[in-house]
Amino acid sequence: MSAGGMDKVQQPESFEFSADNQAKVKEILAKYPEDRAYSAVMPLLDLAQRQHDNWLPIAAMDHVAGIVGLAPIRVYEVASFYTMYNRAPVGKHHVQVCTNISCLLKGSDEVMHTCKKKLGVAPGETTADGQFTLSEVECLGACVNAPMMQVNDDYYEDLDAESTEKVLNALAKGETPKPGPQSDRKGCEPAGGLTSLNEGGKS
Repeated sequence: MSAGGMDKVQQPESFEFSADNQAKVKEILAKYPEDRAYSAVMPLLDLAQRQHDNWLPIAAMDHVAGIVGLAPIRVYEVASFYTMYNRAPVGKHHVQVCTNISCLLKGSDEVMHTCKKKLGVAPGETTADGQFTLSEVECLGACVNAPMMQVNDDYYEDLDAESTEKVLNALAKGETPKPGPQSDRKGCEPAGGLTSLNEGGKS
């Protein structure tokens, strides 16, 4: 099943924010001037997606459009432009492999190949058990720690074939792998260690 399009997807007839999320809607809207409520469209879509099993049905987009005062098509445009929004159901673990220039140069082809081989699906498809959806995405902003992939809200960086498979195996077992660099790197420090500001502040 595709994670991107809305064709052949069973769409719910209606969508309403839960009581808890209605309070969050008010908090989000309060961040914007009343005449700029449409600026809240992205966080509201994200909230709707999280409520609806990590994908956005048309009814949810229509509901958000009504809240912010936009024509539904304007909201569809936003949801179809950004890969952070899923317009069709996705698996429990949404594996998004970055293949933009930095990750490509550092081995994202190997990461993608490992994902396809391990999961048995191509980008845009979901495993038969509904556990994994594999997607190819553009820059996720972790270029210094390339190659990387995002799984739901977590980033896994400094990947190679072995560490990619290790992350996927852990997820399949119901474990939560430690996010961040999968190498010895600390955060986004240089891979070879600090080259400046490494003398404890001494001049």
